[in-house]
Amino acid sequence: MFFSIIIPLYNRPQEIDELLATLTAQTYTRFEVLVIEDGSVKDAKEIVASYADRLDVKYFFKPNEGQGFSRNFGFERAKGDYFVIFDSDCLIPPDYLEIVSNYLFEHALDAYGGPDAAHESFTPVQKAISYAMTSPFTTGGIRGNKKHIGQFHPRSFNMGLSREVYEKVGGFILTRLGEDIEYSIRIHENGFKIGLIPAAKVYHKRRTSFAQFYKQLHFFGRARINIYKHFPVTLKLIHFFPAIATLGMLLTLLLNIFYLPLAYFCNLLVLLYFMLIFFHALQLNKSIKIAFLSVIASFIQLTAYGLGFMQDFWKRVIFKQS
Repeated sequence: MFFSIIIPLYNRPQEIDELLATLTAQTYTRFEVLVIEDGSVKDAKEIVASYADRLDVKYFFKPNEGQGFSRNFGFERAKGDYFVIFDSDCLIPPDYLEIVSNYLFEHALDAYGGPDAAHESFTPVQKAISYAMTSPFTTGGIRGNKKHIGQFHPRSFNMGLSREVYEKVGGFILTRLGEDIEYSIRIHENGFKIGLIPAAKVYHKRRTSFAQFYKQLHFFGRARINIYKHFPVTLKLIHFFPAIATLGMLLTLLLNIFYLPLAYFCNLLVLLYFMLIFFHALQLNKSIKIAFLSVIASFIQLTAYGLGFMQDFWKRVIFKQS
């Protein structure tokens, strides 16, 4: 099997350098790499060219349209039997393609997704953010957990699809705001089989600061409503949890100001929840600092997503604004 790895890139030359370096160490070598520079001001042309003697890599520059349409640009030029999509802020383990190839040989999947994890080189903040995005106490295991809830939708930081899928379904019709979930839904609707490859993990750096993380998760909350507008039946109760949690914490704050007797009970619930996160993160990372930062990251994950979700639910669902 020949893989085409497609990576959209926007103003992140250092990230693509680190990602390409990990691809040079792949134990499975039948692949090409297509880097799609999406109208960047800080381009990575020279960095990509420096890997030409170690990788079958091609560089393309196009006007800025967003990551979804940049992936389509790559699909149109890919030679592979199977297309693999990575975000530029990922590091790829050396056995990744070997794991995927072996799994697809034994299990007929038309498309797949894999989980993400924190690399040992990540900063404490990045490890805390990784915890918040993968913990069963925050995202509910919907981003690559073996026990994911409902129909599995691969995420574009670690996703693959066969050429047959692309030829029948086409590419992305959204360029951002939940474009990967919308694409996964259409793949399902066309009768293709999608599955999780649990061992095909990537190390996803995500954001390097809590301010960036807040902005990203607020965007994700809005994206869920964007997907709902295309596929109403996909909106599940679990998607309301961050908004409910955000409202609950706001209510707790108000009760502490205006009605202390009931506030004690709410304070206890909030305290127990974040203590659960602290000790779970401590068990996984063996670091008090990362456990403490994981509490902060989880708070941001819930409130930022919840506020973004409520913002667009109010505007686009209640008031029917486009």
